[in-house]
Amino acid sequence: MISDLRLQQFRSYTDAKFTFGEGVNVIVGPNGGGKTNLLEAILVVARGGSYRVSDAELLQFGAPWFRLDVHVAGDGLRTVKLVTEPRQAKTYELDGRTYRRLTLNHILPAVLFEPNHLQLLHGAPSERRDYLDDLLEQTSPGYVSFRRHYRRALTQRNALLKRPKLPSTQELFPWNLRLSELGATMARARVNLCEQLNQNLGDVYAQISQTKSSVAIAYLPKFPIETYETHLLQKLESHAHEDAMRGFTAYGPHREDFVVRFDGRAADETASRGETRTAILALKIIELRLLKAERGQTPLLLLDDVFSELDTARRVALIGFLRGYQTFLTTTDADVVRGELADSMLISPTKAT
Repeated sequence: MISDLRLQQFRSYTDAKFTFGEGVNVIVGPNGGGKTNLLEAILVVARGGSYRVSDAELLQFGAPWFRLDVHVAGDGLRTVKLVTEPRQAKTYELDGRTYRRLTLNHILPAVLFEPNHLQLLHGAPSERRDYLDDLLEQTSPGYVSFRRHYRRALTQRNALLKRPKLPSTQELFPWNLRLSELGATMARARVNLCEQLNQNLGDVYAQISQTKSSVAIAYLPKFPIETYETHLLQKLESHAHEDAMRGFTAYGPHREDFVVRFDGRAADETASRGETRTAILALKIIELRLLKAERGQTPLLLLDDVFSELDTARRVALIGFLRGYQTFLTTTDADVVRGELADSMLISPTKAT
């Protein structure tokens, strides 16, 4: 739990401080009033970076630095600072010690819902891959390293493929082998994660939607998962010429996808906007449970404009899942949730100094 947050020269805040309750914190204000910037600051101190922009764009316009200070129960003071002069450098101070990068043990588990997540089921496959990989980075020790090493190996192989002359088998082999080994690890981790999500997805969706529709998620690997590395290696070797013609590597987990099905039909074929929003919220609730189980900490829950298209029954059902989590919820109209959240703490960013 975080008890308070001070923002200095961060986004729209020159110098502001907020105090939070341990339950649901409703952040109220008009569009453009700083609500989302406040959520973003909470995520920066929790995970180390923004979900929207680069570090430099977090600075208030014209400012040479920003600073965020937050008190975390049982963890003391956490500070994130970015200074651009004489060079850009970001540091993290945790309980008096300074770090340049946060490890998994340093990151506060947090789950975010924001309006762009509505594109998850209908948008580009890259968004769905990032969704799984970002969650795996929070729940699986070592996955950050696997993902980073895979990207580096892929970049190296693609650089060879872009050369005017087709690279030799000997030149490609070490990268083919590396990609097949790392790719198999990533694909299996994604399959396992989808299976974990699937265990409760249908039940949680039904409780929020107040319907009996079935919902399931399935990862779609290109090769049998048990022998993934063997098949991927064979494909990379046999399709080197085609990859060279394209200028990129066409096979591997960086080209795969998952699908969410409603009553057996793919979301992009059948799901309405309301069904999509409800399914994503169900996934977020399951994320909370996974993070708590894997990390042994209760995650923070950040909900940006979550109630705008939910009817009263679905709002009440969703609120039932929020109990037990410190939640930060933005809205332009406090009356939408006031009745259901009588014990919540209301915060108005536009009144901050």
